[in-house]
Amino acid sequence: MAYCPFGSADEAARVARQLVEERLAACANILGAATSIYHWEGAVQTESETAALFKLPADMADAFMDRLTELHSYDEPAIACWNIDSAPASFAKWVQGQVTNS
Repeated sequence: MAYCPFGSADEAARVARQLVEERLAACANILGAATSIYHWEGAVQTESETAALFKLPADMADAFMDRLTELHSYDEPAIACWNIDSAPASFAKWVQGQVTNS
């Protein structure tokens, strides 16, 4: 799984579609509006963002993050990937079968 916020719902949908079409992610869930509070360039910022979750096999994480970074509008996109310890075998097989190099 991977998580990443975007500056708009349109960008989240555009990038998610691109990653799925390129078979770097099996699926993307656009979660909706989020308020993000963070330090950036010496000040605390508050912005509205749109978060997305992506489903991909662990062996695709590096390629996924590289491409997401290329497509993302932020200078430093917040991308977090983690392994799922347990999932139905049929779901894991589906995810594995949807991406390139798996």
